[in-house]
Amino acid sequence: MRYERKEQFEKVNAFGTGTANTAYAQFFTGDSFLNPLTDPEGGLFAANVTFEPGCRNNWHIHHADKGGGQLLLCTAGEGWYQEEGKAAVSLHEGCVVMIPANVKHWHGAKKDSWFSHIAVEVPGENCENEWCEPVSHEEYARL
Repeated sequence: MRYERKEQFEKVNAFGTGTANTAYAQFFTGDSFLNPLTDPEGGLFAANVTFEPGCRNNWHIHHADKGGGQLLLCTAGEGWYQEEGKAAVSLHEGCVVMIPANVKHWHGAKKDSWFSHIAVEVPGENCENEWCEPVSHEEYARL
């Protein structure tokens, strides 16, 4: 379901918006928010990531020699997920996206809806995140 107004969205964002995602703001177009759900030092990190309408992260890759990748559990609003060389996939509450290690991709909100997903970093060997170029405004506008 689309949520253009933050007040409506907050009523259904079960895991909470959290605080401004300032640590990674340079890798996002628009404002995002982060609400950690687990301790990053505990071996399995999960956080609710919230995107304002039109917000998306840069293309990026979750590198790993073995295992790794990322799991997205979409919890509220509507968004997009796209792997390099493939068509973008529309996301909504209940969608699950398993992103294999070493696959270049991006994800974020649709232009007219707030969007949240729980991001789970899949454990693996020699895991490292590589941030790449932003999703262009032209590329995003075509969706």
